[in-house]
Amino acid sequence: MILVDKYANHQPLNRQSERFACEGIELSVSTMADHVGACAATLMPIYELIKAHVFAAERIHGDDTPVPVLAKVKTRTGRIWTYVRDDRPFDGKAPPAAVFFYSTDRTGIHPEQHLAGYAGILQADAYAGFNPLYAPDRKPGPITEAGCWAHARRKLFELADIASKARKGKPSTISPIAFEAVSKFDAIFALERSINGSSPEARVAARRKDIAPLVNELIEWMKRERAKLSRHNDVAKAFDYMLKRVDVFTRFLDDGRICLSNNAAERQLRGIALGRKSWLFCGSDRGGQRAAVMLTLIQSAKLNEVDPQAWLADVLARINDHAIHRLDELLPWNWSAERERRKVAA
Repeated sequence: MILVDKYANHQPLNRQSERFACEGIELSVSTMADHVGACAATLMPIYELIKAHVFAAERIHGDDTPVPVLAKVKTRTGRIWTYVRDDRPFDGKAPPAAVFFYSTDRTGIHPEQHLAGYAGILQADAYAGFNPLYAPDRKPGPITEAGCWAHARRKLFELADIASKARKGKPSTISPIAFEAVSKFDAIFALERSINGSSPEARVAARRKDIAPLVNELIEWMKRERAKLSRHNDVAKAFDYMLKRVDVFTRFLDDGRICLSNNAAERQLRGIALGRKSWLFCGSDRGGQRAAVMLTLIQSAKLNEVDPQAWLADVLARINDHAIHRLDELLPWNWSAERERRKVAA
């Protein structure tokens, strides 16, 4: 309950301690912190299994978000990274899962270490720290870069929204271009939603027939409009984000495993963005590392529609006596399947 309240419900330990005190239970923050640390250490083998499962995927989503970390004078900024396996959009049967990592900064060495043994498709934003991963001579092989159309659309949407407000006062030359760009993006997203869950082959066939013409028309239109704009124009900068990486953004047309956006990773980080308002900062780097472990376990359970509190309670009660060569039985998707089998047998 303490783990789920802290990492899923965004309740820091001091608030939990106060709540327990109201119920007549004396449970200090330091005691709960010790429990959290002990649980994270005990559950590390499950974390490692989930990590291996994620990095066995043909395609993963990657993203990161800042986390304030307590320091002597003021907080400093660490990062929480996530990599998500979710094959359901292309009718994959493997269970979805997310693995998290903590780092003290955002330098490129961290994703290089996280993905040292990976050589599949990485769906991500245009963060420069990922670039060494795409090198042709990389070992064990280059990672294939897949662009995120949601990132490309976001800046244009913001400009369109600003322009719409400006139009209430005086006309804005940005408005027609930004709005038209967003409408063209939305038409592509609408068609893409209709093939979500289809096989890779069916997705490629539909994309080549229906989506590719819209994509080609959008790119040609952007090139024409970009030529009319100053390089300092905000719309021009938003166009350049995509036009400088056209091959990365159009790769999905020929590979049904690639999604149009990186929203799968962004959804996993959304809870951290919400939680920052409650817990304010990590108490230490060690706290950030514990958070990465527990977020991996809890978010992977939720992705498989498993109650994380019930799962964690059972796994913590059993893991010390469980055969090490059968630890995969405790993974949330296997645990859930076993419980269903027991219900049927009963």
